[in-house]
Amino acid sequence: MTENKTMKKSWSKKAIQTTLMNNAIYIVLFVLIVIITMVDPTFLSLKNFKFIFTQASTRMILALGVSGIIVLAGCDLAIGRFVGLAAVISASMLQAAENPNIIFANLHVPVIVPVLLVTGICGIISFIDGLIVTKLSVTAFIATLGMQMILYGVTSTYYEKICHASPVGSLKDSFTQFAQGEIFHIPYLIIYAVIVAVIMWFIWNKTKLGRNLFAIGNNMEAAEVSGVNIHKTILLIYLIAGLLYGFAGALEVGRTGSATNNLGNGYELDAIAACVVGGVSLLGGVGSIFGIVIGVIIFQVINYGLVYISVSPYMLYIIKGSIVILAVAIDAQKYVKRR
Repeated sequence: MTENKTMKKSWSKKAIQTTLMNNAIYIVLFVLIVIITMVDPTFLSLKNFKFIFTQASTRMILALGVSGIIVLAGCDLAIGRFVGLAAVISASMLQAAENPNIIFANLHVPVIVPVLLVTGICGIISFIDGLIVTKLSVTAFIATLGMQMILYGVTSTYYEKICHASPVGSLKDSFTQFAQGEIFHIPYLIIYAVIVAVIMWFIWNKTKLGRNLFAIGNNMEAAEVSGVNIHKTILLIYLIAGLLYGFAGALEVGRTGSATNNLGNGYELDAIAACVVGGVSLLGGVGSIFGIVIGVIIFQVINYGLVYISVSPYMLYIIKGSIVILAVAIDAQKYVKRR
């Protein structure tokens, strides 16, 4: 009888630990909201949450892009520079005609053309990154670190020679509306992010590419033996990531209203951190779209909520860094248990 009670207590303790570990991300989000609300009850308003979700939208698209690379046990350090390149090019092509410093005075194209152009350019460049990883056997860390520097050089050259090293602003109303508009009081940015999330969920859960992605992330050798085309899968994941980076870059400049060669600097850290906090394992093979969405929202709640209650911006880094370390520690413990 005593032994049974001991076993029940042990199982109960293990169940509690497992539950806490599996739901740590949601607990952190709940605690953050409670603390911020206790300091300033006005934080809990539809206006604030609408603003948070809108601000999080482009970051969410970036995180959804890099998440596949992380599932492959890789990373992408060039995300922010992809954003900068897409932003500067699209902004330079979509300035208002009445702007006295317009860059391309005789260029008259609908908004969708530059948006698709930069999306395609970033997709091709990221595809090249994938080729470097697969064909040259360069680690993703080094390949994307090198691409980060290359992209910054290309963007800065374009910014200096074409944009005359001046912030590219005074955008067309149609472009601003494309990024900042609303329908039924729902911002377009949120709609774009939701659409991307649904597409990525479908790819991850309902397609052969998604199955292959997780197979490679779990065990590349076993996946290859099973007939998975390793190189093709990796290249497609990098292509998708680049397309999303380019689209997010165009949206970001439409949201902010201007672009420089430094726009997007550091965005890769937020995107990767959001994925990690959202349960995408750095060891590969584990992750969910819903978790990524929550991870992005957590970071946006931190960014906006703590500023809302006048917490020092330096404290933001401490809190965000602590959450990332906690998430990686939890992931490591889960990996040990899986083994």
